[in-house]
Formats: sequence, structure tokens, C-alpha cells
Amino acid sequence: MTSNVFIDYVRNARPCMRDATVLQGKHWRIGILTESLIRLEWSDSGEFEDRLTQMAVNRDFGADPEFTVTHRNGLLIVDTPALYLTYDGKPFSKEGLSIVVKGVSDTQFNTWHYGDAPLHNLKGTARTLDEADGEIALDDGVLSRDGWAVIDDSGSNVIVEADEVDGKTNPLGTWVRPRDHAETDIYFFGYGRRYIEAVQDFYTLAGPTPLLPRYALGNWWSRYYRYTQTEYLELMDRFKNEGIPFTTSVIDMDWHRVDDVNPKYGSGWTGYSWNSQLFPDHCAFLRSLHERGLKATLNVHPRDGIRAYEDDYETVAKRVGIDPTTGEAAEFDLTNPDFVDAYLDMHHRMEDEGVDFWWLDWQQDYLYPLVRGTNMKHLPWMNHIYYNYSSGNHLRGAGFSRWAGWGDHRHPIQFSGDAVGNWDLLRFEVDLTTTSGNAGCFFWAHDLGGFYDGTDPELYTRWTQFGLLNSSLRIHSVYDEKLDRRPWLWGVEAEKAMHRIYHLRSQLMPYIYSSVRQCHTDMLPLNRGMYIEYPDEEKAYQYPGQFLFGDLLLGAPITAKGEGEKKIATQEVWLPGGTDWYNFFTGERQEGGQVIKTKSPLEQFPLFIKGGCPLPMQPYTERMCSTPLTELIVRCYPGKEGANNTYILYEDDGLTQDYLQGKYATTRLNYQKSGGQTIITVSPVEGTYEGQPRKRAYRIELPGIPVQARVSVNGKKARTTPNQELNGVIVPIKVMDIHKPIVIKIQ
Repeated sequence: MTSNVFIDYVRNARPCMRDATVLQGKHWRIGILTESLIRLEWSDSGEFEDRLTQMAVNRDFGADPEFTVTHRNGLLIVDTPALYLTYDGKPFSKEGLSIVVKGVSDTQFNTWHYGDAPLHNLKGTARTLDEADGEIALDDGVLSRDGWAVIDDSGSNVIVEADEVDGKTNPLGTWVRPRDHAETDIYFFGYGRRYIEAVQDFYTLAGPTPLLPRYALGNWWSRYYRYTQTEYLELMDRFKNEGIPFTTSVIDMDWHRVDDVNPKYGSGWTGYSWNSQLFPDHCAFLRSLHERGLKATLNVHPRDGIRAYEDDYETVAKRVGIDPTTGEAAEFDLTNPDFVDAYLDMHHRMEDEGVDFWWLDWQQDYLYPLVRGTNMKHLPWMNHIYYNYSSGNHLRGAGFSRWAGWGDHRHPIQFSGDAVGNWDLLRFEVDLTTTSGNAGCFFWAHDLGGFYDGTDPELYTRWTQFGLLNSSLRIHSVYDEKLDRRPWLWGVEAEKAMHRIYHLRSQLMPYIYSSVRQCHTDMLPLNRGMYIEYPDEEKAYQYPGQFLFGDLLLGAPITAKGEGEKKIATQEVWLPGGTDWYNFFTGERQEGGQVIKTKSPLEQFPLFIKGGCPLPMQPYTERMCSTPLTELIVRCYPGKEGANNTYILYEDDGLTQDYLQGKYATTRLNYQKSGGQTIITVSPVEGTYEGQPRKRAYRIELPGIPVQARVSVNGKKARTTPNQELNGVIVPIKVMDIHKPIVIKIQ
């Protein structure tokens, strides 16, 4: 096995707190990690944990925070610019340990006593939506209107470097172990309304989310259905002919043997041998998907281990010390390095045949309630193993599994599970996707349309529109003839509306990818609750059904039935002040700082863009995540007088870890408006990466600009083309070197 991103990150982590920030008694330890983040430990044994845990990997924030320590009336008092802590030195109790968060206007809730539950936490995420048909309980996140939140890391296992485990060669380089001693280990986040800072400091503590492979951000075809090899390829060709683009092909569990498994071996849910009746030449099948520009993922349920009928049984059995002639199953044991090594080698063989990544569709603790020798459920360790395995050979990791709790943001992308398709669940899924960012879970692959039920074409269309503003647009459904989600089966109007969304996803990919990069570098959620950017605006908390998608787009997906023949849905949307907002579908301008009532026919939904901000796009392309950006579209809706806004376009090879070594490119896009003149600047590209286009054409789209406007490009009069759909003009710019600046002036 080769080293991977997370192992390298472990080796470079800083798990020990800075000496100058630690206060300690015989049984207690307090670490002032920042002025707003405090670690609180109590240990009966007097031993404390300084190793990495499943959640915490960096406890040294690189600087000593400002604080003072005093003792008064038997109390330890720690005072920082943000917090005021008092502690009596005894076992933690509600009476003896408290922290006041400064600067919170509502002083009724800004004081935390040990054991308090927050009353106004802005919530986080959930492990799965399996069988949910509406709202379910969510775990807490690190943001709260109380001004504080708490992460209890006491039960978290430690992650250690280990070349050997129990005398056996460790194929992973890291291993998980329970703590050597019991202790209370909690992290207090006291950031008030400084939500962005709270999320960013969580990522410093728990490690950044890695950059996804670009193909994961596209459109995924997925259906639980028993396709044959020929049927599946014909379907991919039909999508191409219909102009519906996909990047990722999902083959559910029937890729492997299911019904012909002898009952003596157990169920057919687990399997690693291709079903030759459905896929007579699976290698040719996978090659054919790749030739069509598609990535392939297979569904796995690893509960029953490797049994005697599997193609790899003999190899795996010998590796774990089983005589293959006995037919004894190689038990799924994640604490046995020999099994893990053989198990991953089996995956590697199938990847050599053409599998790109794996859909880990199992989270039940089947034989044992915990991973042996730990106090951990199986899902966190499986996600850790699968993700880090997938990031070998210098590729980016590609996890695809249910959420496993704090720290699992390091293993994206998350699968939300088998939910029921109805309006209530769609409404809740919008909220879930937004609040998940408060717990570090930025990237969801939902079953758009719902796994069960969801037979209403209007519902399916609105769900697809929501998918436009997700980290992936992935549809999926149960094995049911009524739930075949090919868009052309759902009526002319629904197909037309969904077709528009699929194309728009392709056109927006430069913006989407740049926004995902921002998740990695700036630690900002892709789908952001309005309160993250506008924490002091009361309306930011009153309209949970809307969110910011990256820096520039505001979405408020329709989650209720519309009226009349055109299915017109009415929805209130709050538009923050300080800028104008433009309806992405109609171009209509709305002044910020107000609540508006929108009316959206089936082919539209409330999607707004900030005025005066350059939006990077690309022409529609079938392979939105792999086609080189040889023509850059920059769309600029009019800004207010005095506007001066910059957006950074990000590019790299989309697949490898080269971006961690600085092999990527950025382009500054700037919009300025002053004295009746608008200037749009495309700066020279900075940086290089493998496969980078050296030249490209440009198309500057100017909604709201009249045909008679005078436009120049680099000082020369430009030819403009009127565009009725934009209600403005387009400025085409011929192919030129990416290192030359472009300055467009409009008067």
C-alpha cells in the first residue's frame, strides 16, 4: 500500500497543545487553544491524551492566544478577550465549571455551565436519512445563537502511526486504538456570532476537508435495477442522444452475484464477484464507460466477508490463515491487518479492471456492535480505510458513504441514504444540506427524487432543481418500475425543466469547482446558511429554506406543490442588503434588503446572483468535469455605483494530489463601476498544472447593458452581439494567450 493524503497529514499534524496555553492540576487540564476555543479535560488517573483522535488532529493553533489567569475564593479564573471561565478545581460539575461568552447581546443564554445543552444550536447533520419521510432529529453543530457550542470527544478513539499491528505488517500506515485511560475530553466553542471564525477554527482542530475529484461534482446516474451490460451502455448512449450529460455511472449491487448464492453461505447482499449472466465481459463494460468519458463506481455491502464462492476467496483465505479447502469464510475483520491487506488487494485488482471508486452502502454493525478492541462503530473506521485507500497512487480520495460523525469530513463525499420521496422530505433535505456545513459536512450525494415513492413529476423536477445547488447532482431510486427516473418518462414539461438544469450544471462547473476549492482553502461550507454571512440580521434565521451556494448564488428551492397548468409555486425569499440581486432565469433586478414574493413556473425556481460580481461559466459540454476550459464565459450583472468586486477562478487537473504541491492556476476576475463607466478585468492566469490550456477564447456576457453602449476590449472598440435571453449583450473575444490581460470597458 502507498502513502496517502491523510497519512501524510497525520505525520504533519500538531496534536499536542502549546505549553504556554496549558493550565493543569493533578486531575484536570485546560487548554486555551484560541481566545474562543478551550479544551477541558478531567482524568481520574491523572493521564491526559496528546495523540490524534478521530476528531482532533491539531491542538496547536500556531500562536499563543491572549489570556490572563487569576485565583479568587478557591476558583481558577481564565479571562480571554472572548471568554470568562471559572473553575473550582474539582470533578467537572454544573456548579464548579462555567464559561461566559462575551459580546452576545442576549445574556440570558450566553453562559455555559458544565453539562448544559444548548437551546439555540443551529444544528449539524445526521448519519443517514434511511427510511426518513420528513424531518428527523439532527445532531448539533459548532454554531449557536447562544454564542457557544460543545464537542464531546471523550469517547473518541486515537489514531496512531503503525507499521505493524499485533506483529503483522500494517497495510494502512495508521491504526485505530481505544484511549489508554478514561477521561472527560470536551471542546468549548465560544464564538458568539463570529460563525465563519468558528467553522474555520473547527477545521484547524479537525483538519481541512480535502479537494474532491472533479468528476464527483457532476451529474450521476444511479438506479437500483438489474441492468445487463448491453442495457446499461445503451442507456448511457440514450442519455447522450437526449443531451443529458453525466460524469459518473453508478452500478448498484446487482453487478455481483446475488440470487445464485448458495444459502449455506448466507445472503447475496455481500459480493465481490461479477455476475457474468448480466455482465458477460465486465472488463469490456468498464472500458466502454471510460470511452464514453464516464467514471464508474460499484456498490458494496461488506458485512459477510469473503466467502468460498468468491473469485478471490482462495487468495484471501490463505492470506488470513484459512485452508481454502474447508470453505470457511474470511470474516470481515477490520482489526486484522492480514484481512485488510487482502481485502484491499482484491479492490485493487478490480480497479485495474476499470472500477474508479466504491460506494460503501453499509453502516450496520453486523457481527459485532463495535470494531473489536475499540469502542468505535464500524462506519468511521470503514470510511477512514476506504477513503485513504482510494487516495493511493497520488490520486485524490473518493469516499462515498454515510456520515460517520465528527472528523468524517476528511472522507468526502457523503451518501445520505434511502429516504422516502415526498415534499416533506425534500423540504427537510434542503435544511439538512445547509446545516450540515455547521458540522463540517460540506458534500452530500442525495437520492434526488427520493429512493422510495416519489412518483409525482412535479416533485421530481423540483428535486432536480435542488440538485443543481448540491455538491453532486445524483438521482437514485429503489427497484421499482414506477421509479425509473429517466427524465423523458416524466412528461414533456418535466423533461424540459430537468433538461435545463442538467445543462446549467454543466455551464456553472467553473464556478462550482472554484467554490469547492474555497471549501478546502477557506473552510467555508458550499451550502451556507444565510446566518453564516449575515449573523446579525434577524431575517437570516427566519428563512431556513434558502442558502448561499458559494459566494455569489442564493438559492431557495421550491419544496411545495405549485398551482395551475404551469405549476406556479409561490415562495418568499429574503435578499440581503448591500447589493442588487438578479433572478438567474429572468434577469429581473431586485434591490437587496427586502423580502420578496417569487412566483416560479415549473421550469424555474428562485435562484439569484449578486449584482456587480463576475461569474465564471463555460459553454455547455457533455463532459462538464473533464472537458478543458478552452472558452471562459464571464457573466456580470450590473453592480451599484462604486462596486469593486473580485472573484477567483480556480483550475487544476481535477484528479491528482498535485494541487497540494501548488500545481494549480487562478484567474482574478474583477468588476468595477464608477462615474458611469464599468470596467471588467480578466487578469493573466497565475500558476500551472498538467494539462492546462495555454490559450482560450472568452465570452463576456453583460445582462442589462443596452445595445448602444460603447464597449472596448484592451483599448479597441469591440463588436457586441445582442442577446434577448440575457436582455443584454455578449462580447466575444477570440482565442488568446491565457497570460495576457483583458480589460473590457463599458460606457
